[in-house]
Amino acid sequence: MVAFKLGWCKPSTILFATECPANERNFTIALAHAKEAGAKLILLHVSRHSSRTGPHDVAKNSDREVAAFPEESLEPLADRARDLDIDCKVALRSGDTAEEILKYIREWHVDRVVIGVHTAGPVGKLLVGSVAETLLRKASIPVTIGGPYIPEGTYCNFLTRTILCSVDEHRSSQLAVQFASVLAAQYGARLILQHVFPPQNKALLMAGQSFGQVERRLLRIIPLRVQAKVDVRAKVTIGDPAEELLRQGRALHASVIVMGAHNATHFAAVCNAGPVYKVLAYATCPVIALSPVVLAGIGSDSAMPPSPEVNFMAGVV
Repeated sequence: MVAFKLGWCKPSTILFATECPANERNFTIALAHAKEAGAKLILLHVSRHSSRTGPHDVAKNSDREVAAFPEESLEPLADRARDLDIDCKVALRSGDTAEEILKYIREWHVDRVVIGVHTAGPVGKLLVGSVAETLLRKASIPVTIGGPYIPEGTYCNFLTRTILCSVDEHRSSQLAVQFASVLAAQYGARLILQHVFPPQNKALLMAGQSFGQVERRLLRIIPLRVQAKVDVRAKVTIGDPAEELLRQGRALHASVIVMGAHNATHFAAVCNAGPVYKVLAYATCPVIALSPVVLAGIGSDSAMPPSPEVNFMAGVV
């Protein structure tokens, strides 16, 4: 069983899983989160080759050539972090990229991992990439994902001000809400809980409840001690869950979106199906996803169990 860890909300170690050269947008996200949390930042690059070209064998004047010198490419980024008083180091490994990242997370007790997803293709389909997709399904810690529509430079002076948390009828949403509420309390941020009922399921899922009743049920998931510290609101709407979450994220200028990735499967990634992949494709802020491994591992030993009067998610009978 994986216990709910407060370190996930105020991480002491953040891992930035990066290609070479690093994506500047995703690096600034990792940098800003580490600065705000006072966390150590590790820049990890995994090469598929066990040996490196010597420093005089290749003139470093292209992305491909820079990739042959990962340490030299990443050290300037580490220096930028150190200039901000962030404890930062570069780590290099070789082998299967996703498996090495997962192994590094276990070995170094990492609290959060930051990774980017590829640019949307010509028909708008997100190219998640096998590494990000594997972490989304298998990581035992929260995964912060930077998508292609986050504006450049947005996170240079980042502070967590508004957290938008996606809630659905799945019971694991309680964990996402608890995680988001502690995150909001940690940083003094506003928290918006959003539950979107698909039009075709509205009658079944709401079971005769009013929007106000559903919203009050959502708020009762959050322990009273946390509610006393957090400006929290619940919003219930009808529509496409992913589209409404994206729209609210833009309207609220959300700092981050939190969502449980219980429906993240390899099949869904290949088909670009499910709200989590659509949100990753078009979100204009980072998304913190809780993998199926995290969600399945939280049980009665959680440090923050649901309020006793709430035994099911809103609208589920």
